[in-house]
Amino acid sequence: MAKLNPLAVPLSLYIHMPWCVRKCPYCDFNSHAVPEGKLSLDLEQQYLHALVADFKTQLHFAQGRKIHSVFIGGGTPSLISAQGYTWLFAQLKSLVAFEEDCEITLEANPGTVEHDPFKDYLAAGINRLSLGVQSFNVAQLQKLGRIHSDDDAILAIRHAKEAGFNRVNVDLMHGLPEQNLEQALLDLKLAVENGATHISWYQLTIEPNTVFFRTQPVLPVDDVLEEIQAKGEEYLKANGFINYEVSAWRKELPSAHNLNYWQFGDYLAIGAGAHGKVTQTDGVYRFQKTRLPKDYLAKVPAEHLQYKRIEADEMPFEFMMNALRLNQGVAAQLYQQRTGLPLNTLQPVLDSLRERQLMVDDLNVLSCTEKGHIFLNSVLEEFL
Repeated sequence: MAKLNPLAVPLSLYIHMPWCVRKCPYCDFNSHAVPEGKLSLDLEQQYLHALVADFKTQLHFAQGRKIHSVFIGGGTPSLISAQGYTWLFAQLKSLVAFEEDCEITLEANPGTVEHDPFKDYLAAGINRLSLGVQSFNVAQLQKLGRIHSDDDAILAIRHAKEAGFNRVNVDLMHGLPEQNLEQALLDLKLAVENGATHISWYQLTIEPNTVFFRTQPVLPVDDVLEEIQAKGEEYLKANGFINYEVSAWRKELPSAHNLNYWQFGDYLAIGAGAHGKVTQTDGVYRFQKTRLPKDYLAKVPAEHLQYKRIEADEMPFEFMMNALRLNQGVAAQLYQQRTGLPLNTLQPVLDSLRERQLMVDDLNVLSCTEKGHIFLNSVLEEFL
């Protein structure tokens, strides 16, 4: 493996807020129902201070780089007050500089009782919102365990725009229990017509360790799923949205933070259960933090870290699993720059995939064809 140059790799930051009002039956993320139904000011302050202490243990990974983007995920990060974020960003910026145009995304629930006014989050420095709508259908929202209504979701998008947010992502799922084509298309229509500038549109999958895995709801049959996918894509394209990643559609700039993931960039990570990835001169490493909030708060920051090098035989899959999600792929030279491995070691696999028209026939680009994206999981298996 060639010596790597961390300074050539963009650096982002992921912040995990592990609490939500109620755990949804489809959710397998590291989220936990907030104690006594409300996040107390004392617990918020404890956690924010723990995040800063955690961040201090990762300063050596920055190696002089500025933070390129920040994503605050959860859980429900909008349970934390805007004032809390103002304090947190001030602390973090005093330790590592943020780029002047740093994208800072906050995941938020549409329920108005769960967060401060959107203008306060904008004033705190957050410049992009991602609203966890999932559906505008009342019956579907109930099945999904969501605590907001269809009206809450519509108002949240409108209020975010009125507050001054120019970049508003709406998360939507399709292939919901007993969902039909008309319902799925109406969800997209309501997101588009009410001002979403970016839509994350993905199919519901039943994950282990969830309520849905145990209860097995009735999902649409394959023919309906295929029709929803085809007609949904047709609708979004007709309304000016660009599909730049498997499930991401934009009418504005792409998500800088997610692009950094998909291009195998680096990201520090703070918070219970947060995952990070960093480049060192001798290799690429992943790390993970203590998962349970009570354990995260109880341990000293040095004990949070579970640190593992990505070995050379794992690197092709790790890189391609991200890069090939992008519809335009990545420049071929990025492979060696980000992994330290020569691309020619993958030549037999790449030649085979190109011959089968699963990857584009361009030696300067690593990208799937339309057919390759349909069979993406099979393409990725070639790199194992």
